[in-house]
Amino acid sequence: MTIRKTTTVLADGRELIYFDDSEPFLSGAATRQLCDTRDLPRTRVESTMRYDVLSGEWVTMASHRMDRTFLPAADACPLCPTGPGREPTEIPAEDYDVAVFENRFPSLATSAVAPPTENVDDEPLWPQRAAAGRCEVVCFTSDHGRSFAELPVRRVRTVLGALADRTRALSALPGIEQVYCFENRGEEIGVTLAHPHGQIYAYPTLPANTGALLRQSEQHLRRTGRSLLRDVLEAERRVGSRIVLEAEHWTAYVPAAARWPVELHLAPHRDVPDLAALDEAELDELAHVYLDILGRLDRFFEGVERLPYIAGWHQAPTGERRELGRLHLQLFSLMRSPHRMKFLAGSESGMGAWISDTTPERIAARFRDIAPEPTSEIAP
Repeated sequence: MTIRKTTTVLADGRELIYFDDSEPFLSGAATRQLCDTRDLPRTRVESTMRYDVLSGEWVTMASHRMDRTFLPAADACPLCPTGPGREPTEIPAEDYDVAVFENRFPSLATSAVAPPTENVDDEPLWPQRAAAGRCEVVCFTSDHGRSFAELPVRRVRTVLGALADRTRALSALPGIEQVYCFENRGEEIGVTLAHPHGQIYAYPTLPANTGALLRQSEQHLRRTGRSLLRDVLEAERRVGSRIVLEAEHWTAYVPAAARWPVELHLAPHRDVPDLAALDEAELDELAHVYLDILGRLDRFFEGVERLPYIAGWHQAPTGERRELGRLHLQLFSLMRSPHRMKFLAGSESGMGAWISDTTPERIAARFRDIAPEPTSEIAP
């Protein structure tokens, strides 16, 4: 699929990239608005990371994010295009297909200022460092009222192309350990901007969940000589009881130890480390598959029109343990029944000891029951 990429800089120096799939912009006959007319000061990011000696994890301190935009009215949305007669937004064009820009309130930034000392309070138990990564916002559409699941296949394909492009670019930045592309949807999840969008985090350290997965993968490789994530996919396909959808290049399934009330994983059949490594056929089919599973999410509970969810692409780390990673999507919701959320209380939050409110087999059965009509099946 052909996508035109146009890069510019916002008034405060942050990067903005348009990804166009429609004319006259696709052919280059016209160009999106590149000039940001706002008078913005340069952003100074003072995020730091502190090492938690009790868990072995790095915790990011980003106090400036307390002042970020919170649930503005639709006519004041900073992710909408800058239409005639309205205040300029983060995107100066009057319209756009897909747009990506550096977050104005990032928890991670390449320009993050280093802390004054190597250790908190000069105590060697507590190392600290600049949170020197990058956070980007991905606007899926200029239509404020439309969800990702309501986009046409072509636009979803453009979003996927943008994520692949940004994964490739961010993975090449110095000091980046992993790139994570994700979408939060719904106020119940904690979304502060209603406009359909996702985010990309380029981490300077491996997140805790990735660290745990790599440890398991290393043990499995030493024991069997095989890839853990590939073996999981093959086992799920072999058993079949938790399979939700199988296409030529992709399989969606509920994992055997699913912990969320609604959870689904989507994995490519070919071993690939990240979105940037997918070929055109895999990306084309993924656009159809993704819309299929998002549509099932919105039909999962009767009376819930748009299920709140988190969708995150787990990608291989950039460093020496890259061969242990394998691309897969984790898509889950905290809603356990219509309009009732699962709260992570004492056992889960305090001890990390998970208690599921259902079974993976029941989740998978429900996903299969709400498959789309034959007229909207996955196209080749």
